[in-house]
Amino acid sequence: MITLESDQQMKELQNNEPVIFLFSADWCPDCRVIEPFLPELEEKYAAWKFVYVDRDQFIHICAENDVFGIPSFLAFKDGEEVGRFVSKDRKTKEQIEDFINKLDQ
Repeated sequence: MITLESDQQMKELQNNEPVIFLFSADWCPDCRVIEPFLPELEEKYAAWKFVYVDRDQFIHICAENDVFGIPSFLAFKDGEEVGRFVSKDRKTKEQIEDFINKLDQ
């Protein structure tokens, strides 16, 4: 998983490839719960590029996209948002897989 480094990089990723942004933070206990299985999800869903977005570093991007809880996911394809799994609730591996599976329907 790559880490978002700039607003410009986010725009480029959104417009050029299928991408799932994971909004997270180091201090978030629910975010730590999903970390162990993220590499497995990246491998299983290799058609998508996964990008870590530090909520504290990019709070303006969170606000612009109505992401007020973490961990949260936004998916983009061809410059358009195609899915969102945004809430303050803890997420299970199964819930995240369900979200990703629905993106291609």
